[in-house]
Amino acid sequence: MTAPTTVVLFGATGDLAKRKLIPGLLHLFKSGLLDDLRVVGTSLDDMSVDEFRDSAMAAIAEFGTREKEDEDTRAFAQHLDYVPLSAGPDALSDAVARAEEQLPGDTTLRLHYLAVPPKAALAAVRTIADARLVERSRVVMEKPFGHDHSSAVSLNAELHEVFAEDQIFRIDHFLGKEPAQNILAFRFANGLFEPIWHRNNISHVQIDVPETLGLSTRADFYENTGAYRDMVVTHLFQILAFTAMEPPTALEPLAISREKNKVFDSMQPLQPSDVVRGQYSGYHDEPGVAPDSETETFVALKCFVDNWRWAGVPFYLRTGKRMAEGARIISIAFKEPPQSMFPKGSGVGDQGPDHLTFDLADRSRMSLSFYGKRPGPGFRLDKLSMQFSMQETDWAGAVLEAYERLIYDAARGDRTLFTSAQGIERLWEISQPALDNPPPVHPYAPGTWGPNQIHQLIAPFTWRLPFERKWRERKS
Repeated sequence: MTAPTTVVLFGATGDLAKRKLIPGLLHLFKSGLLDDLRVVGTSLDDMSVDEFRDSAMAAIAEFGTREKEDEDTRAFAQHLDYVPLSAGPDALSDAVARAEEQLPGDTTLRLHYLAVPPKAALAAVRTIADARLVERSRVVMEKPFGHDHSSAVSLNAELHEVFAEDQIFRIDHFLGKEPAQNILAFRFANGLFEPIWHRNNISHVQIDVPETLGLSTRADFYENTGAYRDMVVTHLFQILAFTAMEPPTALEPLAISREKNKVFDSMQPLQPSDVVRGQYSGYHDEPGVAPDSETETFVALKCFVDNWRWAGVPFYLRTGKRMAEGARIISIAFKEPPQSMFPKGSGVGDQGPDHLTFDLADRSRMSLSFYGKRPGPGFRLDKLSMQFSMQETDWAGAVLEAYERLIYDAARGDRTLFTSAQGIERLWEISQPALDNPPPVHPYAPGTWGPNQIHQLIAPFTWRLPFERKWRERKS
């Protein structure tokens, strides 16, 4: 259960708020997960409360995936207030006080969501302090959390001048997705898989998040960030931690965070020779991009978790813009048997090792591939698979979208899916060798899978994407 909550939404008229946060807050309101809810929006735009409510309803109509306008939606609109930043901290404080007067009970929560560019985050934090809204509050921050080790340390120090660490929720929407959380259930609830989840049985791990989108209007942000800072530290390394962590002592936030940080502490510093950077052809023609820019739009890397469970097992990570497909997969490649009893031509080993694949896209699927015998005389083997899709269950309608889950968890004070200051500083620390001496940027054509150098990086293995065999679709 959550306390009655006032969400103070910084950047309330921005793209993230319109596409994800306002529709998500509506769903939490209508579902009863956050029924005692008030929202105070603030941004640089000068508008009235009624104009903000109209804008929010338009965003819900355009981007909402579930809700249509009805009595509850119109009731939600009446729970919205708005104060332009130009009105000052006292006006924001007064708006929050008005909202809290409408909430039941004596104990209410303030949830500050900073849906603002990174350079505006500290200014928003200072506004919260100046408005005397730190007490009984939590703050949700969007990535990136610094751009190197020293800036991350400095950012956390400034945040801690206003908020205690347990008040800060650094959000990673990848971890809010049901399939990402399903990794924990799959690993630690099943006696079939946990005993083989280590170096004796696993050959290598791939975490692959290609994107088909380009920059859109984000050149100002992306030119100062690049694919590594944008995706690897804040997304892919977090997924790696869920994949590699030891069993926590309890399914509670502190225990899980402790095990994630142990993974980060065990990671070896990233060597420039284990990183491939790329830039799609035509990037220099994007509005706002410098003609001589060497910002990477693609990165692939090999890293190691140097502990007892994973010693010697390479983790391969890849992400990029303007690639052939959009996907989010984790692929666990199992070692092949040490010796084959099957005759030549049987097909064993011809299609690579057995794989366990998690599809982290919204459809939430898993696949286990293995060799099986074809029916008939002789001994001919072929690759088979068992697949599971959340859409084939009766649970599909209960799935919360990523931002809904994370807002709800922040309101409850559940830090399981959020990154700590210790963890983020360690990730920047192991990244520093590759940031200080970045490898050259290689060109790749839009609609492909990245520069040719990625095949040398992963040899003698091969990338799982593109899949040779497509996911099976459920037949109606």
